[in-house]
Amino acid sequence: MPTTDLHEPSSSSSFSGFGFSILSRRRDQVHSMESTHGANTGQEVELEFFQKQVADRFQDLASADSDELLSIPWLRKLLDAFLSCQEEFRVIVLNNKTLLSKPPMDRYIADFYERSVKALDVCNAIRDGIEQIRQWQKHLEIVLCALDNQRIIGEGQFRRAKKALVDLAIGMLDEKDSNTTLGSNRNRSFGRNNVQKESKSLGHFRSLSWSVSRSWSAARQLQAISNNLVAPRANEIMSTNGLNLAVFTMNYVLLFVMWALVAAIPCQDRGLQTHFYVSKQFLWAGPILSLHERILEESKKRDRRNACGLLKEIHEVEKCARHLNELTDSVQFPMTEDKEREVKQRVQEVGVVYEAIKYGLDPFEREVRDVFHRIVRSRTEGLDSVGRANND
Repeated sequence: MPTTDLHEPSSSSSFSGFGFSILSRRRDQVHSMESTHGANTGQEVELEFFQKQVADRFQDLASADSDELLSIPWLRKLLDAFLSCQEEFRVIVLNNKTLLSKPPMDRYIADFYERSVKALDVCNAIRDGIEQIRQWQKHLEIVLCALDNQRIIGEGQFRRAKKALVDLAIGMLDEKDSNTTLGSNRNRSFGRNNVQKESKSLGHFRSLSWSVSRSWSAARQLQAISNNLVAPRANEIMSTNGLNLAVFTMNYVLLFVMWALVAAIPCQDRGLQTHFYVSKQFLWAGPILSLHERILEESKKRDRRNACGLLKEIHEVEKCARHLNELTDSVQFPMTEDKEREVKQRVQEVGVVYEAIKYGLDPFEREVRDVFHRIVRSRTEGLDSVGRANND
């Protein structure tokens, strides 16, 4: 089946459950075959349920309003959705390891696990971006220490706050400049020691991707994940009892989640030019394509075009810092009551975004770490089980 561009409308609303209709026809064909009826329908129900669950989770994500989209809480929901899909896909692999060890499914599953290795580097780059945001958080903390809850704000406090704001602006000015400072520290990742412990049982692993180089590019990595990601044809879906549709679906979930993380968080060569070609006939395609389009539209807004990341909290940091910086330039001592009131209002705005980052980044980083390790474990377990089935 030829792939469809992002903005191409679906040919018919009756095909909104494309994968379902094919699997249902397949089930009808085998309904009279008593010897295989139970096994086939059980497998098909499992695969149909997986498609519906993916669609439901991304529909929930797509229902977010503009204030919630690309915020830390929304990204955590995105990672929750990925982990749920990953777990359901893992069960499908374990339940169908014999079929997955035979052509053409052996190639499909091997391609998926190769893409999942590339996603590990993206997780590491996102971790670096989180660390960069923490550096900006420290500058905000200096501003708050200097100006918040002060009975009298003097020139010394203003100079201290002003220096922190200038340092913050420099750090956020150019994502390329800011990311080069991370190269020498790449990458504590999610614990090199932890990865080394896991690596003892990873006979299939070529690399655990616990470090990315200075020349590493998020845009190129996303392109590598999306290469040759082609929707299966109807006859291929039927010939594999829908298994290749499940693999294709999980491939697309992996691609979109990694792309959304790169869009939101500062990382090397953040280009968002990855194209999403998938027919809207797939049940889950609508919400994923809708989210892709909304995120692209956000990136095109005048005040976001040169942003180092589309994360809502980054945008709030930029706005608060700019407003307060402009205000400090106009302050004269002794301050008038009106000016002091305005300063306190701006400082309160800084406090709100500081709290959002302070209490949001740690659980978000833990979820990114969980995604990293879940990909490692699922890949190893999947390849081992399929390999054993092939040797039986």
